[in-house]
Amino acid sequence: MKLIRFTHNNERHLGILRGDEVVSLGRHEVLDLLRQGVDLAAFAKERAAGGRPIPLAEIGYLPPLDNAGKIICIGLNYRDHTAESKFEQPDYPTVFNRFNSSLIAHGDPMIRPKASDSLDYEGEMAVVLNGGGRYISKAEALKYVAGYSVFNDGSVREYQFKSPQWTVGKNFDGTGGFGPVLVTPDELPAGGSGLALETRLNGKVVQSANTRDMVFDVATLISVLSESFSLEAGDVIVSGTPSGVGWARQPRLLMQDGDVCEVSIEGIGTLTNPVRLER
Repeated sequence: MKLIRFTHNNERHLGILRGDEVVSLGRHEVLDLLRQGVDLAAFAKERAAGGRPIPLAEIGYLPPLDNAGKIICIGLNYRDHTAESKFEQPDYPTVFNRFNSSLIAHGDPMIRPKASDSLDYEGEMAVVLNGGGRYISKAEALKYVAGYSVFNDGSVREYQFKSPQWTVGKNFDGTGGFGPVLVTPDELPAGGSGLALETRLNGKVVQSANTRDMVFDVATLISVLSESFSLEAGDVIVSGTPSGVGWARQPRLLMQDGDVCEVSIEGIGTLTNPVRLER
């Protein structure tokens, strides 16, 4: 199922994406359903027959999850990106956090802040969890995946590299594109592996890769992260970006007011965000 959170007539809905329409499943929240232990695919299938179709042109998109418990981002998870960034490839995942206040939906403007002109794109696959706990084995890890989505980890590079910790540059308001849908695991290969990932800036391809090339695959990430802290329903893992980022180019290619950035992942969809200067 391709699930979508959206607004219609000033009300929030959960729905199923079907072509150029969304079938409303009612005023449900993904986070609430996950914390109640609901199987999203079964829930959607059960309610789809009586759902009301609404044209996509009439809705407003919301991120696939509201107020995620933890947004756990993984850096340096594609060898080619590690090389272009002039780092040595780590043998343990590079972990940093995003805050919910930084997230924007499909179609929302990504904000280039007044503080810096160094806003960069990073196309990534996001993994939403339905539970977890501690010390999860790699063999058991994928049963805790509720679905997959698309993420644009918009990075204010000047601030990212002001200190050894990347958190500030990764959390400017309005820089984390997330959506447009949450795809349940039954529709994708195990671990979301083998999916083409492409980022386009103003229609030009700037990143082209495949999720099978991640250094640490989804099952490994879940297992390794759970060694340190409890994973919970509604947590999100943003799994890393491949090479082609603007900061590594000569000359640098940074996002400007009026640009449009698109991130597409095979089998999931395309996340599109215009870029706007902070007012």
